[in-house]
Amino acid sequence: MRFVICGVGHIGRRHAALVARHARAQLVALVDTCAALAPELALEFPGVPFYSSLEAYFAAELQADVLTIATPNDQHAPQAIAGLRHGLHVVIEKPIALRTADAEAIVRMAAQTGRLAFGVMQNRYSPPATWLKQVYEEGRLGPVYLVQLNCFWNRDARYYRPGGWRGTQAQDGGTLFTQFSHFVDLLYWVFGDVTNISARFRNFNHQGLTDFEDSGLVTFDLVRGGSGTLQYSTAVWDRNLESSLTVVAEHGSLRIGGQYLDKVEYCHLRDYQLPPLPPTNPANSYGAYQGSAANHVQVIENVIDTLRNGAHATTNALEGLKVVEIIERVYSLR
Repeated sequence: MRFVICGVGHIGRRHAALVARHARAQLVALVDTCAALAPELALEFPGVPFYSSLEAYFAAELQADVLTIATPNDQHAPQAIAGLRHGLHVVIEKPIALRTADAEAIVRMAAQTGRLAFGVMQNRYSPPATWLKQVYEEGRLGPVYLVQLNCFWNRDARYYRPGGWRGTQAQDGGTLFTQFSHFVDLLYWVFGDVTNISARFRNFNHQGLTDFEDSGLVTFDLVRGGSGTLQYSTAVWDRNLESSLTVVAEHGSLRIGGQYLDKVEYCHLRDYQLPPLPPTNPANSYGAYQGSAANHVQVIENVIDTLRNGAHATTNALEGLKVVEIIERVYSLR
């Protein structure tokens, strides 16, 4: 399966390295507007051509199967649509778009071209998350009463650097898009859609760093029944505090916690014993700060299995669209 990686920053380089090492994949090209990256990429990925724009890559008419997009958020939708139009399947880093209308355009283009669009929502590969979805779908929780999602991370001047795209309203879109969209995805993936949203936003210590809030308090009702809260912040001092998901339901309660939803901290369900779960992958490390669990290898595996063997796409564009729509509804209250 031949991959082109567009955007070779931290995450794009991780995609490139995993593809280059994968027995069933081939890295055929790298694309980035920063031409200064070319020499070091040539050493890291010898023989892989580098292009300074997606247009230049298309003009070269190399043969490929999949375009992976790991560029600033505002570029995801137009680049995905361009890739689909050129006959490529696309893998889109979170979020797939910053507007529902743009996400819908991706879905339409995928349908028109007969190609697949995959979203990268790595929390779905976390063993505690897949366990949660299983116990929910098996009905072991009974009716859900309350869902509480907490995301308390550190993102400071080491992350929001002057002159970069992060923190800008136009390119970044907001804290929920760049930092926590995969947690909104987890909420939707397990419990379904939300309604009756209310929200409060604050910017405690990111004045001069971002165009938008660093913290938010969101309440909602679940369409299937029950209510929930999402509390998030990137104003935590020095390092990430936690990501956690707590559920109170008729048949018991549970909590997934740790910095990256990496362990089941509490499980007390009627007539149920928590089974041993596989270990969670370590967090993505970006030097001074960390992200969520490094599950990109499973993303690439799923893309190859889906395209080669007809497996089920773990995150399709319709689900990515739904996450964008939920975040857009929250941000409409800013």
